[in-house]
Amino acid sequence: MTTELRRLRNYIDGEFRDAADGRTTEVVNPATGEPYATAPLSGAADVDAAMAAAEAAFPAWRDLVPGERQKALLKIADAFEARAEELIAAESENTGKPLGLTRDEEIPPMIDQIRFFAGAARMLEGRSAGEYMEGLTSIIRREPVGVCAQVAPWNYPMMMAVWKFAPALAAGNTVVIKPSDTTPASTVLIAEIIGGVLAELGHPQGVFNVICGDRETGRLMVEHPVPAMASITGSVRAGKQVAESASRDVKRVHLELGGKAPVVVFEDTDIPKAVEDISVAGFFNAGQDCTAATRVLVHESIHDEFVSALAKAAAETRTGAPDDEDVLYGPLNNANQLAQVSGFIDRLPAHAKVEAGGHRVGEKGFFYAPTVVSGLKQDDEIIQNEVFGPVITVQTFSDEAQAISYANGVEYALASSVWTKDHARAMRMSRALDFGCVWINTHIPLVAEMPHGGFKKSGYGKDLSAYGFEDYTRIKHVMTSLG
Repeated sequence: MTTELRRLRNYIDGEFRDAADGRTTEVVNPATGEPYATAPLSGAADVDAAMAAAEAAFPAWRDLVPGERQKALLKIADAFEARAEELIAAESENTGKPLGLTRDEEIPPMIDQIRFFAGAARMLEGRSAGEYMEGLTSIIRREPVGVCAQVAPWNYPMMMAVWKFAPALAAGNTVVIKPSDTTPASTVLIAEIIGGVLAELGHPQGVFNVICGDRETGRLMVEHPVPAMASITGSVRAGKQVAESASRDVKRVHLELGGKAPVVVFEDTDIPKAVEDISVAGFFNAGQDCTAATRVLVHESIHDEFVSALAKAAAETRTGAPDDEDVLYGPLNNANQLAQVSGFIDRLPAHAKVEAGGHRVGEKGFFYAPTVVSGLKQDDEIIQNEVFGPVITVQTFSDEAQAISYANGVEYALASSVWTKDHARAMRMSRALDFGCVWINTHIPLVAEMPHGGFKKSGYGKDLSAYGFEDYTRIKHVMTSLG
């Protein structure tokens, strides 16, 4: 007996639709390795329809007074809260994430972030008027950019959708968003929720559209002539392709492309607390987090003690099924990701030592054991490249200068942390570390009021905060004669 697969559909101009040519892809539950749904494999006709809907809805949404957009976003946040259990179930099936952790760690910040941008909608002002040339007054207008083409990743499909649509809608833009082809379910549910709010308030349905599809669908979105902005969270390879495609008609681009966060642990660190916090920050969400604490640099004088404690913490960390309340994380997202993580461990150089884990867990689903690898050198593949799995590497350093050199000596520059009781040293390190975020004696907390975004190959543009909000606006100078 075969179970009928759930049928996910695009959401365009307030209607759920199949792909115009009927193509679909199977969606697999990472916890079981089995398909549970089909989703549209959208092509050019679907992209055209979604962009036309967003373009048609833009003038009315743009011209709303900010308080009306705020009201809509607050109602969306309330609807997310009311339907939280549905969102949790969809996201867990999408990703295999533990139900309890999704409920505690994702739903509250998502709702808070929507409410934050609802407030930001009413802060869309320019500088005050002024006279900078005799007889002329200058005014700055801050305006929405237009239609935004957005591509969300598979590691946090639900939360990253919020990071993208909330500031865009608050600023007066309209949205066409594509979830990853491996995790479309929660985004389709979000479309239903937002569509209901828009209908209740009498706003155009084309304000928010979802199209499912693969890499080619994303390319068609970015290259489409309608969007004024393309926003992607994904790999460096994907980011480069988006930037290249967007350059053809000079679209604005917002890129968040991954990280390789250094965790610099000095000799005066409280080792038990650091190990506890770093192990959680490294293994949470199976290490599938651009800011994960995956690359530990520890002072040589405490190396052995620290590695021993970290390996013990890894051995005591559990992965397992979504309904198991005692697990820290679920499976890797897909078979390709399991192969990637396994490949890094299989290719370790002879001087590396696997202190814990280093193997798949079970034969069902895409689970991987919490892993600690020591004895590594700065030019090793696993140090330079993003693993995106539950793997923490450990290197040693002898002094501050070497710690900075090793920490900055990768192509990514998203997040970092420093662990020390010496305030002056923490301040020196926070200045020297070439990363968009530096945590001190903690790692991974994010708040709606503070920006998230990196440098170098981690991309450009900010998520969250007023800085992220400004990315979805454009500046216009208006000058008038007083004569």
